[in-house]
Amino acid sequence: MSGPRPVVLSGPSGAGKSTLMKRLMKEHEGIFGFSVSHTTRNPRPGEENGKGLNSLPMLLGAILFPVADVYSSEDLESSFSCPNKSETTDKDYHYTTREVMQDGIDNGDFIENAEFSGNLYGTSKAAIQDVIDKNLMCILDVDIQGVRRIKETELNPIYISIQPPSMDVLEKRLRDRQTETEESLQKRLEAARIDMELSNEPGVFDVVIINDDLERAYEELRDILSDEIQKVKEVKS
Repeated sequence: MSGPRPVVLSGPSGAGKSTLMKRLMKEHEGIFGFSVSHTTRNPRPGEENGKGLNSLPMLLGAILFPVADVYSSEDLESSFSCPNKSETTDKDYHYTTREVMQDGIDNGDFIENAEFSGNLYGTSKAAIQDVIDKNLMCILDVDIQGVRRIKETELNPIYISIQPPSMDVLEKRLRDRQTETEESLQKRLEAARIDMELSNEPGVFDVVIINDDLERAYEELRDILSDEIQKVKEVKS
């Protein structure tokens, strides 16, 4: 794909991805964008077909094993709609039929797809290219399995993992949110444990940022992306 390189961000819930993304987008307004996912489910009231470049991204790979088996279908539905409950929920989709979407999947037109509650969900290569064609850096928020799937495509993103300093710190962050039941908290912690282990595999990420200090983590993230950000600004100027 031509244009600005996409950015793949990965890491467990509570690692600080959303906070870092918000700050990055605020400082560099008009530089980043999110792709609009596809689904075969019917639109809900207020949802519009094809809208959502400024919405948060689908959590790619969310139902692939081994991480997926600790989530229920309700958890997954909310993940595809919005990866963090503190974020906006106006996530719209490209609404399509199962036949059309399955043909696209079979033809390799999707970098990621999943099925739950009888509906298909996925992010197409064309949707990412739409963002890139606007001279925006497309952000993809994925789990470790999504990272592996993207590596099988021709997409050439910058792979960044955001990790907490320890499981104890992560558990405290999640408990301090006071948004989880004990059951859902334990599911997130189990998913995080797997994510943290797999993220240490050599060659998976270009960089792993340990978010033990928000300012330092943000500076590291910004520095990693500075060259690509500058390229986008030069084209826009």
